[in-house]
Amino acid sequence: MDLFEHQAKELFARHGIPVPAGGLAATPQDARRIAAGLGVPVVVKAQVKTGGRGKAGGVRPAPGPATAEDAARGILGMDIKGHIAETVLVEAATVAVEEYYVAYLVDRAERRFLAMASTEGGMDIEEVAAVRPQALARMPVDPRVGVGEEAARELLARAGFAADVRDAIAGVLVDLWRVVAAEDAVLVEVNPLAWTAGGDIVALDGKITLDGNAAFRHDRSAFAGTSREESLEARARARRLNYVKLDGQVGVVGNGAGLVMSTLDVVALAGERFGGIRPANFLDIGGGASARVMADSLEIVLSDPDVRSVLVNVFGGITACDAVADGIVSALGLLGERGLGRPIVVRLDGNNALAGRRILERAGHPAIRQITTMDGAAEEAARLAAA
Repeated sequence: MDLFEHQAKELFARHGIPVPAGGLAATPQDARRIAAGLGVPVVVKAQVKTGGRGKAGGVRPAPGPATAEDAARGILGMDIKGHIAETVLVEAATVAVEEYYVAYLVDRAERRFLAMASTEGGMDIEEVAAVRPQALARMPVDPRVGVGEEAARELLARAGFAADVRDAIAGVLVDLWRVVAAEDAVLVEVNPLAWTAGGDIVALDGKITLDGNAAFRHDRSAFAGTSREESLEARARARRLNYVKLDGQVGVVGNGAGLVMSTLDVVALAGERFGGIRPANFLDIGGGASARVMADSLEIVLSDPDVRSVLVNVFGGITACDAVADGIVSALGLLGERGLGRPIVVRLDGNNALAGRRILERAGHPAIRQITTMDGAAEEAARLAAA
């Protein structure tokens, strides 16, 4: 579960990490009221679960309540990389003397956590890592041991932080690790972590991803949102579908988590040849899926306006390909005109594949393209999404 910035800062404050004073606004009038209550210049920030808000105009300074209202009016409803700003965070403006980057994340390849820090905060950290890798210090973390003051200072020294800054930030790193451990997070990131003229350390932005597998240990109802991504995932859960919204353009439906993950990789690789097209979702229909399950799956995927094309990749085993084909035809019948605007590339192989292909051929639906190989299907789906 990805959190909005304001939710991440709520957790930061709960664990003793300084954040600017502020409040959440759903209307321009709310933004004016919050700014008036703060009584200082503010920043109005779009609450969306994606980066690049500043470049898109989703972060705006406001010296007073009236300008905060105007800024909120300009941001609310804004589309930022396919994410609609339904709320804004209005918080006291903070003047940073220096900006840093600190984070903890799961290093899945090494099966451990990784701590990272850089003196070059406030920038695209991927760019920093690619252009000046020496500017981003990394340190493995044993979750059984965690991060104490000594380890925090070691990481900061590797990153080239000045001695006085290390003393001030080490405690923040320890507190951030407490967020990871106490909240079962797989990502905790602060960019930028600001050093102010008064010598204070303040988290000006925050990202947290919570481990869904640990949800049974927590009450996360306060973090339940109504964004488009979350509503799609909620609809999928209600139908017992394994669906995860991603930031891409090709909808993916397959049977078996391994096959779906492989399909995501192949789509991403093919998409590099078509301007960076990416998978729009993970959706595993599982084994033994019925035509009804296939219809539900396709309906969910095509309900995502980010999707420009769909790839259905099924290897028939317990799930027979003719049942999958029946489901595709049924879904398109249910969707009607909504299913005509975006092409659906279908690759069927294995149990009853020939029968499934014949069903699709007889249906003669203009949205369906059949491809017999996985690589070919991924390339066609990426090409259609880029068209």
